[in-house]
Amino acid sequence: MSAHSIGSATVSFGLVSVPVKLFSAGESSANISFNWLHKKDGARLKQQYVCSKDGEKVEKDDMIKGYKLEDGRYVLFTTEELKTLEEPKGTGAIEIMEFLPADQVDRIYMDKTYFLGPDKGGERAYRLLAEALKKTGRVAIGQYAARGKGYLIMIRPIGGRLAMEQLRYADELRSIDEVPVGEVEIKPAELSLAVQFIEQAATDQFRPEAYENKVRQRILEAIQKKVEGQEIVEAPEEAPKTQIIDLMEALKASLAKGKQREEREEKPAKKRARG
Repeated sequence: MSAHSIGSATVSFGLVSVPVKLFSAGESSANISFNWLHKKDGARLKQQYVCSKDGEKVEKDDMIKGYKLEDGRYVLFTTEELKTLEEPKGTGAIEIMEFLPADQVDRIYMDKTYFLGPDKGGERAYRLLAEALKKTGRVAIGQYAARGKGYLIMIRPIGGRLAMEQLRYADELRSIDEVPVGEVEIKPAELSLAVQFIEQAATDQFRPEAYENKVRQRILEAIQKKVEGQEIVEAPEEAPKTQIIDLMEALKASLAKGKQREEREEKPAKKRARG
């Protein structure tokens, strides 16, 4: 089944315009959601807005948006006033500002990914941009305006196609220097063992298919049990306790465990080779 477009836009670089379609990079069906129901009759509940001052139910026509100031007051904006603040070019304009080496954008800025496909009449320009980015090893940095919001974006080539990654602006990120780590001294022997353990478990390629969402699978199994009329009784798991351990001994035990796993994996391989 082909992907379903969730929107359209125009990528502009220089005097070249590329009409594109946007596709979600994630699979929405993978998400599991629950609805709030009335316990008495099982009917779905509706959300209502209630005034925090007098408890009165407020209809949409009586609502207005406000920006809260530090002193607790609000600056009010009507829907019409907010519309005047939107991007003058309207929605769907992706303007490329510069081209950077692919490794110059730190992953900490990554927020969300979309796939881009050529819209009607844009196939040649689309393929040209994808091939040029691949050949130069660069990514395109620009800004995207849609639905009254402005986004910082990066466009990069993937498998002959283009992906658009929504980035965080600089003022949207905190500094990692704010995270307290304490003052400790790492012993050379500890570092050596840690490096050995990393090299022991090292691989050269990321294989996402080797991992599965166990929490999601457990929820789906529980849902199926409910459908079949079974009771769900799970043994409570004790939360892991924080323990003060000997770091050297823990590293040695980890290495030994890794070697045992390697030996178990090697035995079947040797039997197949002899066979």
